[in-house]
Amino acid sequence: MGSRKHNMATQLKEARKSRAFAKLTNCPTSPRKMRLVADLVRGVEVEKALQILKFSPKEASRNLEKLLLSAIANWQAKNEDASIEDAGLYVKSICVDSAGMLKRLRPAPQGRAHRIRKRSNHVTLELGTKNNSN
Repeated sequence: MGSRKHNMATQLKEARKSRAFAKLTNCPTSPRKMRLVADLVRGVEVEKALQILKFSPKEASRNLEKLLLSAIANWQAKNEDASIEDAGLYVKSICVDSAGMLKRLRPAPQGRAHRIRKRSNHVTLELGTKNNSN
């Protein structure tokens, strides 16, 4: 590895250590359905976001609630001395990307077959603090 590439890689690793984030990979929900729920909590404080996800009737909200709790636990692991209430945690960014598709066939009239695409997604959630925007 070249020195410039190595230096950039170490800078990115150091920057990533200070971030509190969580990833959910290969969630068997279509990205479009997950984005509807993700848009509800983007930029919202953590306590309010947990309440929104808890009382949302959509199935994707359960997965996002677990992901948000995981991100909070990751933030607590990096900042043992700080409390969540004083830090003013909020959902800094939430990104929903499409993952692989399972392709299935369904019988159709007159001996034909239609392709069914069972979609899945990847979600990346990052937390930020109101006091110290990292």
